[in-house]
Amino acid sequence: MQPSRAAVCGKPIAHSLSPVIHRAGYAAAGLTHWQYTSFEVDELALPGLVDSLGPEWAGLSLTMPLKETALRLAAETSPLAAATGAANTLVRRPDGTWYGDNTDAVGMIRVLREAGATAPHSLTILGGGGTARAALAAAAELGATEVAVVTRRPSARDELAPAAEALGVHITGVPWDEAAPTLTADAVISTVPKGAADHLAIEAAWRAGTVLFDAIYDPWPTPLAASASAKGLAVISGLDLLLAQALSQFEQFTGVRPAPERAMREALFVAAAAR
Repeated sequence: MQPSRAAVCGKPIAHSLSPVIHRAGYAAAGLTHWQYTSFEVDELALPGLVDSLGPEWAGLSLTMPLKETALRLAAETSPLAAATGAANTLVRRPDGTWYGDNTDAVGMIRVLREAGATAPHSLTILGGGGTARAALAAAAELGATEVAVVTRRPSARDELAPAAEALGVHITGVPWDEAAPTLTADAVISTVPKGAADHLAIEAAWRAGTVLFDAIYDPWPTPLAASASAKGLAVISGLDLLLAQALSQFEQFTGVRPAPERAMREALFVAAAAR
């Protein structure tokens, strides 16, 4: 049986725009027999779900809180997934086992380069969660030599240390109340929840050439993104990353390369605007 099914898994999952992106890709590529669905599962339920999937399943997209669990279910992983300790993608291999990848990291590298952050010397990461691990991978790939990690809790920075070491990135911890001065870096990546960085829009002393990536896409623009945009800076949204990571997943699931980016982008942004 040829693989022809994929899905996104997480909890909660009803809000996910992944089905919109992938289904648009199937339609544009003429994959009329392909299906993309969703499963609401937690860490405890994911192994059972994965074990139950038949040979018609090509892959799974994983969102919170499943990325670490997904990594453990993979028989083999990409270097990025192994280094970051997280997999947002499981791809079925011919022998029935699963390959784990981190297309969040791949996507972040792509969107930063497209925005002009091709060789940042300095890079600031706001937050210490899962997306911050992808940001560390981007810092490593782009060759940033000065990486500041700004968090509320020192322990959050400590939790990033294994990923930073695996990626060969030296990080400097910065307390949250000292975040504003770090926004003068060549690239700034905000991974914090909605509202957490709003106050920095007033405090930021943006400089020409800085690229801002803000992982939020609802609401958009965030105050931080609006302040950077008002200074003429390149600004990347969470939607840009959502698309970029999905393009890699689509290609790995279907074998169609390149993914029909234009159709997938249009479907994503129309769906997001309708919310």
